[in-house]
Amino acid sequence: MLWAGRSAMEIAAAVRQGEVTAPAVVEEHLRVIAERDSRVGAFRLVRREALEEARAVQRRRDLADLPLAGVPVAVKDNVEVAGEATRLGSAVTGDAPAAEDHVAVARLRAAGAVVIGLTNLPELGLVAFGDSVYGTVRNPWDRSRTAGGSSSGSAAAVAAGMVPIALGNDGMGSLRIPAACCGVLALKPGTGLVPPPSDAWQGLSENGPIATAAADLSLMLSVLAADPSLAEAWRGGCRLEPRRPMLRSVWADDDEVWQQPPPQDSPEPFDLRIAYAPQPLPAGLPMDKEFQAAVRGAAETLRVAGHTIVERDARLPTWLGPATIATWLSRAHDTATGLDRRRLERRSRALARAGRVLTRLGLDGSRGRDRWSGYGADQWFGDADVLITPALAAIPPKAEGWGGRGLLRTVLGNVRYAPVTGPWNMCGWPAMTVPIATHSSGLPIGVQLIAPPGGEPHLLGLAAQLQAAHPPIRPPGFSL
Repeated sequence: MLWAGRSAMEIAAAVRQGEVTAPAVVEEHLRVIAERDSRVGAFRLVRREALEEARAVQRRRDLADLPLAGVPVAVKDNVEVAGEATRLGSAVTGDAPAAEDHVAVARLRAAGAVVIGLTNLPELGLVAFGDSVYGTVRNPWDRSRTAGGSSSGSAAAVAAGMVPIALGNDGMGSLRIPAACCGVLALKPGTGLVPPPSDAWQGLSENGPIATAAADLSLMLSVLAADPSLAEAWRGGCRLEPRRPMLRSVWADDDEVWQQPPPQDSPEPFDLRIAYAPQPLPAGLPMDKEFQAAVRGAAETLRVAGHTIVERDARLPTWLGPATIATWLSRAHDTATGLDRRRLERRSRALARAGRVLTRLGLDGSRGRDRWSGYGADQWFGDADVLITPALAAIPPKAEGWGGRGLLRTVLGNVRYAPVTGPWNMCGWPAMTVPIATHSSGLPIGVQLIAPPGGEPHLLGLAAQLQAAHPPIRPPGFSL
């Protein structure tokens, strides 16, 4: 029986029940990576140690209780994995191995997952393109186009069926953009739910899961957040509740017992007030008509599912865009601090240099961020439980040549196709991307779901309902 291409929930259940061993699952996924990654370029490093680590999982006394027993997971190469160098898509970063796992990786391993490889990203995770000194991550749907960024390789690896789940992070859309480009699901948690990356971009960036199924996304999020109740969030009917403090690990307390959710084929009905905004961008920023139609289609699907749907004919405030760009550039300057900037790519040097100038002038975007996160986001969002917008504004650009470009072409290239995600990092609200349709270009179309703080269960429940009506498909040539 083939396990590559199966969901994380299916794999874990089979390993727990003795239908397959963790080493057999990992060995099969290693073969699939060897066959497919030459076409995609998702991985910087494939870990042959993963097979021995899978054997260690198989020997664990608590195997029957592990929520991710034997599940292969890919990790973005800006999250520390013990024994491996964390290169951040750059030749300038050090090659010393990490002394210990980042807490997010440690939680995945404690839950039985096996880290099968580290995935490519653009240098320092600064842009929404997948090229770096380690190669170019190509979109599995159209390999002439970018897989997006900066969690480029993580999204492409899931889309191409090389792993069932992957870990990425999102500072201005870096989970949601590549997920939308590659036709998979990704969730940026709200502030405080999941341990953030080591460089959290002053609170803008969050670690989060990538998967092909809402149930897998819920399961992985529950492990990352050390909150077993989130494993059932995809079934719907979840109401907002006060958030529990983050635990030290999945098995933080002796009294903490992980309850596996019972199998469920489809989400349960529940009723939310959902707003949709097909064109949320300020005047002058175009939005692909097919992407707008996909938002309307998602809203209609959820209306049929029993939700209250209202259209929002409101555009994001004009001042928010410049504030978001200034914040992005300032974080580029911070991230490059301490590195030999002469050895960075031209693109990275240009972004960091602009950020340094803006920071010295006091134009680092902080006032706009405070204005938006303080009351602007809540006022603009209105009284809805969830808002649906397009995830992108245009189809992904071509994959080649972005690292050698200067400031203007880099900024315009990002803003023209991916301007919709950054505002929700600015205020720390949860947001996710769900594939919903196919563009006339043959590329997938994703919609973005946004909720106020604590609304992750709503997002996951709606994602499951959308997937039930619009089942996900693999890119041509990557089906098993």
